Amino acid sequence: MVKPFQKPKIILDTDPGGDDIFALLWLQSLIRQGLAELVAVTTAEGNISARQTFATASKLLKLGGISDVEVGKGVAVVAPGWGDAAHIHGSDGMGNLSHRLPDGDHEYETARNSDEILIEALHQYPGEITILAIAPFTNLAAAATKSPGILRQAREIVLMAGAFRRAGNVTPQAEFNVAYNPPAAQTVLASRNDIVILPLDVTHQLIFTEAMLRSVLEVNPNHAIAQLMHSLCRFMTSTALTYRETQGMAGFLVHDAATVGYLFYPEMFCWQRAQVVVETQGVWTTGQTVIDARHGAKSGANAWVATQVNAAAFFMSLLEDLKVLVRD
Repeated sequence: MVKPFQKPKIILDTDPGGDDIFALLWLQSLIRQGLAELVAVTTAEGNISARQTFATASKLLKLGGISDVEVGKGVAVVAPGWGDAAHIHGSDGMGNLSHRLPDGDHEYETARNSDEILIEALHQYPGEITILAIAPFTNLAAAATKSPGILRQAREIVLMAGAFRRAGNVTPQAEFNVAYNPPAAQTVLASRNDIVILPLDVTHQLIFTEAMLRSVLEVNPNHAIAQLMHSLCRFMTSTALTYRETQGMAGFLVHDAATVGYLFYPEMFCWQRAQVVVETQGVWTTGQTVIDARHGAKSGANAWVATQVNAAAFFMSLLEDLKVLVRD
């Protein structure tokens, strides 16, 4: 007997910011299509300050017509391992374009902390919540510390994190989400044995271009979301070229959207079962994600690490779903 389709319940842990915005827009399209339920957006400090990630998330939810979703404010990081990325993404995380968006409906001062929302939701829906974590992992680690074992109550935890067989993007070894708070990343990796990781090795193949976006804009170029994507695409392409992220190609990397792609289109990825830890003490390697590639039994395997992605299929799926957002 075929089981009826059940919409996945999702918590998006994010620091919008840059490509986080495209991940959230993709998720909003899937919600509009009746394919997902967004339980909460738990914001984190990372790309920009906690207050600003909260404000940006609230604005984007208002733009997408789902302001009823709760937004959490990020848990403070006492000693971040890396500075924020406001110099790359702008003070609002979106190239200072946020003034074009409607004011959000959420109040930072009265909002609950993100770790509190995670704990409550995981208790309320044990085994049902998928956490898409596309920010530094401070909120998840805080929840695990405050309520030991709570992350095992998630159906699945999907991270945009790490670099294994390629260079990092903030140090020679470390990827930003891990480098910003290495102990938090290690806490999350130690929380269960089936963490899903989308690393730079895969996401560096996902270069979004203005030519790709054109097919979305043609549907309804005057739609507010279409105009936002167009402006953001131009800004992020300029930034990516400045920081030499795309080997000279006029486009930008959508690292974080890979988590959404995996959850709804898993056939696009290949995987390696792995034992992964985070270096938290190194002088030159703090924030490095280390994979045990030795030939031998991996009794401590704790993760599934993406090794390949069908980029053409990924962008076909992303673009077709984004068209849904601009059709009304």
